[in-house]
Amino acid sequence: MKLIYPGSFDPITLGHIDIIKRGSVFADELIVSVLYNPAKKSLFSVEERIDLIKESVRIKNVTVDFFDGLLADYVKKVNASAILRGVRNSSDFENEKLYAVNNYLLCGVDTVFLPAGQATGHISSSIVKEIAAIRFKKDMNTNIISDLVPQNVSLAIKNKFL
Repeated sequence: MKLIYPGSFDPITLGHIDIIKRGSVFADELIVSVLYNPAKKSLFSVEERIDLIKESVRIKNVTVDFFDGLLADYVKKVNASAILRGVRNSSDFENEKLYAVNNYLLCGVDTVFLPAGQATGHISSSIVKEIAAIRFKKDMNTNIISDLVPQNVSLAIKNKFL
């Protein structure tokens, strides 16, 4: 089974890594695929996000790639068996359910949902960036987001705000 775990991963968080670790046990291959969306202002380039993911996740059956356009087209291109999505709460689920139905209609592939772990369900990339943008201006201590992202990501974020 080949799973695709798509996302912006801007930046990758401990919540993402939890889903990757747990999802990888269900797959022969899990492709973490970074969405390239030129209309969206990102903190990190696609290349930087790919590098940060590769540094953060070293699991034998996990690879990292990127895509642009429709996820359904990418799923067909790589011949994936299913799409993996993490959900933190009911709002996430309702939003993801709409994408799941449309992706199924477009490419005939189901979406598998994993609930966020108890220790990481409060984490989002947006929250990480918001905390970093405010706190790194006052205090360059990378520990302020160390419970949210891997150490290499915390350092990379700090460097963006210097």
